Amino acid sequence: MEPFHQHVFVCTQGKPEGVASCSSQGSLRVLQALERELDAQGLGHRVQVTTCGCLGLCEDGPVMITYPEGTWYRKVKEEDIPEFVESHLRSGKAVSRLVWNDGPAMKAEITESRNHYRAVVQARDEAGILPDGLNEMIRSFMPSRAVLTALELDVFTAVASGASAVQVAQNIQADPRATEMLLNVLVSLKLLNKKEGHFFNTAAAARFLCEGSRDNARAGLMHTAHLWHRWSSLTECVRAGTSVETGSRKDSPVSDFIAAMDRNARERADAVVRATGVDGIKRMLDLGGGSGAYSIAFTRAAPGLRSEILDRSDVLPLTQEYIREAGLADRIATRAGDMLSDPLGENYDLILASAICHMFSPEENRSLFRRVRQALGPKGKFVVQDFVLGPDKTAPQFAALFSLNMLVGTRAGSSYSEPEYASWLRDAGFENVRRVRLPGPAGLMIATGLD
Repeated sequence: MEPFHQHVFVCTQGKPEGVASCSSQGSLRVLQALERELDAQGLGHRVQVTTCGCLGLCEDGPVMITYPEGTWYRKVKEEDIPEFVESHLRSGKAVSRLVWNDGPAMKAEITESRNHYRAVVQARDEAGILPDGLNEMIRSFMPSRAVLTALELDVFTAVASGASAVQVAQNIQADPRATEMLLNVLVSLKLLNKKEGHFFNTAAAARFLCEGSRDNARAGLMHTAHLWHRWSSLTECVRAGTSVETGSRKDSPVSDFIAAMDRNARERADAVVRATGVDGIKRMLDLGGGSGAYSIAFTRAAPGLRSEILDRSDVLPLTQEYIREAGLADRIATRAGDMLSDPLGENYDLILASAICHMFSPEENRSLFRRVRQALGPKGKFVVQDFVLGPDKTAPQFAALFSLNMLVGTRAGSSYSEPEYASWLRDAGFENVRRVRLPGPAGLMIATGLD
């Protein structure tokens, strides 16, 4: 039984630059055009589209195969897709000029391509050449740094609806020659398009990286740009065992940091609310609540719930603005304080510590957890959201990398493992401790006392 009437496989295999592949010949654009056209013609419910690895006809890409007919298409262009959908998928008539049905020739080309690839791999191995994957990993900072510089200079806003390199350089007050180099790289990274010497934002750049766009994420992403400067001191931090001060390091402004945390929180808040539950929760304490995204989500999910956010005095004016924009100033209060030393309060039904524990040492977390236990009501619930490592601390990869982020940015912070969290919570007096896995890099540790 086929769950869909038809199934289209599109090769999106990438290969090193200079080597023929479907992706280098535009298969991702073909894929996107196919998905758009299926939606436009109302066929999304009956046609499944799947990306696949190399089909062996790299010189003739982009390549697609359509089932149940088993029809092979080659050299498909974005502009061919409307005809393909209308003719083949809707009317059952193949687009003959794009079909390749010479079985022996296809098999010969696939075999030759496979044998050539194996010979190249063997020759590189025998010569001791660094594998492509390892080389790309080592050099991957280059495209990242180019995009971060573009964000720092607000290049995408300067490009606007189209501009020459000279115009962009004038807008960002930079050197024209260097600006053109950067713009060309952004074209290669598919964040800009270039036509007749002028540069244009791609749809993604216009939506997420330009001033004035509803979904502009630049403020939050600027926090990542500032992290670059901290990470440049990683070698010294590993030697010292803690964050080190360097003259070139730049700290992220509080507004950029809170914007970044708000963007992350809004993506996850509803899932955290569902996993935690709101039954019986009337009073909530949000430790280091930042933009208030989680308090906002919880109060919206439970009409009778009131929350209090405890954070630094320099953060709270930003917090209060986010709360006012959400229209919840009458249900979410703010309080300046240090969660490690100032009184937390008492008889809370829920205390949330999201993206907090990684900033502290194990000893500080143990102390905080004891203080939280005392501040909760008899049936209160403590929820920790953070990057939770496995027992050997090597996975998930993002959580392991984030430990280094805390090494370069804090005195003694780190990512911690599930066994560590469970031990600290039980030592603090929580009897019921469980982990909840959520999509993405962070998870929950939820702890309660006895019912």
